[in-house]
Amino acid sequence: MFFKIPLRRLPEVLRNPSLYISAQGPFTYNQDGLATKHNCDFMYDPLFIESYKLGKETGSWGDLDIHWRAYIVCWAANKAKSLDGDFVECGVYKGGYARAIVHYVNFKTLNKKFFLLDTFCGLSEEYISEEEKKCGIMPGGYEECYESVKKTFRDFNNIEIIKGTVPDTLFYVKAEKVCFLSLDMNCAMPEVAAVEFFWDKLVSGGVIVLDDYGWKGHDVQKHAFDLFSSRKGVQILSLPTGQGLIFKP
Repeated sequence: MFFKIPLRRLPEVLRNPSLYISAQGPFTYNQDGLATKHNCDFMYDPLFIESYKLGKETGSWGDLDIHWRAYIVCWAANKAKSLDGDFVECGVYKGGYARAIVHYVNFKTLNKKFFLLDTFCGLSEEYISEEEKKCGIMPGGYEECYESVKKTFRDFNNIEIIKGTVPDTLFYVKAEKVCFLSLDMNCAMPEVAAVEFFWDKLVSGGVIVLDDYGWKGHDVQKHAFDLFSSRKGVQILSLPTGQGLIFKP
């Protein structure tokens, strides 16, 4: 299958053909803005299948399937579990990523805590910039889900749920060291505040997952993290899933 070029884009494509490359199937993976013919056999790993199912059942992703993004966070958490320090997720919603992670790494058996920070009712207007609002990033937008998240993780004694806006709640995270940090708050200010707060606590080899880094409409976040990474002398790995990865030196 070849994608047809819309007539309105023809002048742009003629000026720079590399902007529009036709893709030919059949695809091994085609969801969540990513299509590929390459190997994706993680989709058939029994542990990942069960982990993804548990994450999906929280309702975090609605009717969407986001297997590759979920695999990235599970992979990153699995890499981090052998390091000193705790797990932190800022931007939880109904807990899909966290639920997948705790099953994938068997978190109950780890001598770690997992801190889950969110308003559990959407974005706070005071932390969304005017530029982000012009890109369609708006306050609210998510149903209240605090009680359902507490129910989801009620059997985990080493998971702590913290309700409120970031950065206002960051000081509630009583972790001396952090090895895994997931950021998915959809706007720049709270995410940068969180990464600044946890950077010195992040152990060598620790990983940061930026869920929105490469997504359309989130250019303000990408620019903010590019500046942050430049100041810290680290490089962000941009992924075709739209995510970004940072590893602490």
